[in-house]
Parts: sequence; structure tokens; C-alpha cells
Amino acid sequence: MKLPTIIQGGMGAGVSDWRLARAVSRAGQLGVVAGTGLDLILARRLQVGDPGDHVQRALGHFPLADVARRIVDRYLVPGGKAPDAPFVPLPPLDLRPSPAREELIVAANFVEVFLAREGHGGAVGVNYMEKIQLTILPSLFGAMLAGVGYVLVGAGIPRAIPAVLDEYAAARPARLRVDVRGASPRQPHLVRFDPSAFLRGPAPRLERPHFLAIVSSSTVATVLLRKASGRVDGLVLEGPTAGGHNAPPRSRAKPDGPDQAVFGERDVPDLAAVARLGVPFWIAGSCASPERLRWARRQGATGIQVGTAFAFCLESGLAPEVKRHALERIRAGAAQVETDVRASPTGFPFKVLRLPGTISEPEVFGGRERVCDLGYLRHAYLRADGRVGWRCPGEPAEAFVRKGGQVEELRGRKCVCNALMANIGLGQVRRDGHPEPPLLTSGADTTVVEELLSARRGDYTARDVLEYLLGRDPASP
Repeated sequence: MKLPTIIQGGMGAGVSDWRLARAVSRAGQLGVVAGTGLDLILARRLQVGDPGDHVQRALGHFPLADVARRIVDRYLVPGGKAPDAPFVPLPPLDLRPSPAREELIVAANFVEVFLAREGHGGAVGVNYMEKIQLTILPSLFGAMLAGVGYVLVGAGIPRAIPAVLDEYAAARPARLRVDVRGASPRQPHLVRFDPSAFLRGPAPRLERPHFLAIVSSSTVATVLLRKASGRVDGLVLEGPTAGGHNAPPRSRAKPDGPDQAVFGERDVPDLAAVARLGVPFWIAGSCASPERLRWARRQGATGIQVGTAFAFCLESGLAPEVKRHALERIRAGAAQVETDVRASPTGFPFKVLRLPGTISEPEVFGGRERVCDLGYLRHAYLRADGRVGWRCPGEPAEAFVRKGGQVEELRGRKCVCNALMANIGLGQVRRDGHPEPPLLTSGADTTVVEELLSARRGDYTARDVLEYLLGRDPASP
């Protein structure tokens, strides 16, 4: 397979959706769908009426017709639910998910990759967070069933993922260790997935996708290549200016505010050391220009990964109103991106685009009732009775402390899970009738968005981004 020069980043849940990934892949580069929360996204797409019938069309190709039928019967609301009606909750996530939740996870990943691959022969990738461990095994199987070409995993050190891909390619079960705070390493807690049991018959051998690990330094890259459970086909080297979650800063510089991270020279990846590792790599973070692409190639990189420019293009999954407000700020040169060390329940710094009406604003954050009802970013911990419990610093304070959490962990923590759904127009409606507010992420450098908006005199497409990055004039026909 010819390696791509440009990888479209797997931005927040549902932002890099199948439409965006398909547009990029059809243009000859690597389109990537975000794998986070796809089961929730599919269920909510059906509840808003499945516009275009895309979900149902893709489910028509799912290998288990009865599973597809159950999902449609459970969640489809013909014509869409009332705007003030809440979304139906999903069965809870746990070490042993219910059959209904597992079916939904597999089917949702299949659907997203199927739709992204539909109508062209280009490769499509999927991006997962290593920290969301409860869903990754059925997610990977669903994506591979649909023929995903690349799997990208970050937000952790994904040493175990190559072996999972190998097992599924050989039609064998896979297992994954779950991080449980307070548990002994000698008594690991595992999640398992058996393709044959899921399919209720012999599982097919599947083509193994290329595995690209997302790392922040040459040190992490070296450790990963030495200790990974199988073949690592390449690396995405994310610098500290990239959007979403960042690695904690190693710099000792004093921040401007108590919740802001400051990155310095020690946080800049050693590209020469990465090049010596001998695997293809792509550079991410403030690389969205023809000059930076040429610079990356001179460093030995295969190419670049770009997120922010694609996040605000016409095909991205951001809700139209959310996208419009963000673009107004960027066009006016008023975009303010901060690296908030408190926002994410994961404890990792998180890039936040300050925007009125979102929980980046203190008054909006303070007016939101603390609730954790999605659970993707919860932490597992060992309870006094020896069982595994779950807590999240984004949940109500009393519940978190009762479960053994520390009060200082609560300050500034935001419910990223619910906010990401609001970003794409699928936010929950609360008991008081108010919808969940969004929270936008962005790379630190929004210059490319300004340039594309100016060149196109308004909205721009994913193809416009690619033409610009490859050195072609985006304003030409």
C-alpha cells in the first residue's frame, strides 16, 4: 500500500466523521474517522431520524442481520425525536459489557468505516484513544470487518494493540489489560473479545490494517517499538501545539495561569532520533502549510498529520452553528486557544478553543450540573470489597469523594464526553430542558484556517485543504 503524504487527524468524536474521511481518501490521502464514542453517535443519529438513511444503508451490509435489525428497532425514531426530548441512554460500560452494548459497538465501528470507504478505492483509517480501554476490542473488530486500512492509537502507550490486530486477522480471540488503580500487577483485570462467539460461527480471516502509534517523543517511540506486542508500521509524532489531548509538559516554565500548561524546548520531539528508528513517521502539530510539509520531508518524515484545518471544513461533523461561531472568531483574528491542564478527566492537558456559549467560559461551566452519564473517560479503581468500581472527576463531587477520589481532582474538570456530543449536534437534553453545552478543541495555530477562508472567500472543503497543503492554489478552479 502506498503510504499517504497527508493524514487527516482523528479530531474529537464525530468531528472527523465518515463524510470527512471519505472526502480526504477519495482525493488520494488518508481520511481517518474518529473511533471515540461511535456506539453513542450511531444510536443518536438514529434517534434524530437517520438523515439520508445512511446508517440503515450501512447496517444492511452488516454480517448479522438480526443485530442490525435490533439496533434499528431500538433506536430509530422516524422523522426524528422532538428537539426537547432526551436521547435514550445506552447500557452501561463495564469489564463485561452487555450483549446489546457490545453489538452496538461492533456495528457502529463497522458502519462508520463502511460509509467512509463507500464509493472509492482509497484507504481509510480509524483513530482510537488507548485510555478508553473498555470499548477498543469490539471497536477494532467492527472496523476490521468493514475493511479499515489503518488503525491509529494515541493518548497512552498502545503496546498491546498490534497483537489484537494480529489475533483478529487470524480469526482468534483477543484480550486487553485494563488499568485499575489500586490493583496488584500480579492480578490483572482483562477485557476479552471472541470474534467467533460474536458471529455465532467461525470468524473470517481479516486483512490486518497498518498500525500507526501516536507518540509525543523519541523516547516513547523507542520504548514502544521495543516492547510492542507486534508490528508497528509507523508513528505519528505529535508536538505540543497539536489539538486535543497533549502529553504533560516537561518544561519548567511558569504558566500564565494556574490551569495553563506551558511547553518549552524539552517538549519538542527529537526528529533526528525518530528518523533513526527506521519506521515511517508523520509529524503533527502546526504543520499545516506547504512549507512545513516540505520541512517535514527534509527531516525524514513520510509526511504530516493535519487536524485543525480539516476540523472546520465543510465536510467535518461539527454542528453548523458551532462551526459558524468558531469560524467567526478565527476570521476576526480573535481565536484564543489554551492548553488547559484541568479540563479533561484523563488528567492530560487538553487544548481548548475559548468560545462564548461553551464550557470554556466560567459562567457556562459553573451553570452546568455536574453529571457523568456516558462514562468513556471514567477511571477504574479497586474497591474495598475487591471488586472494580468506576469514578470520574467530572461526576458530582459527593459521589466522586465517596468512591475514594480526592477533592483536589475535581477543580476545573469538565465533562468532555457530553461536550463532544454537543459539538456535533447530538448533545443530551437535561431535565430542565437545557441542552448540554459544547467544548471545542483546536490546534494552537489557526493560521491555515484564516488563509483558506480568505482564499475561498468563505467556507472551504477538505479538497481545498489538500490542494493548499500540496502547494496548489486553493483559489484556482
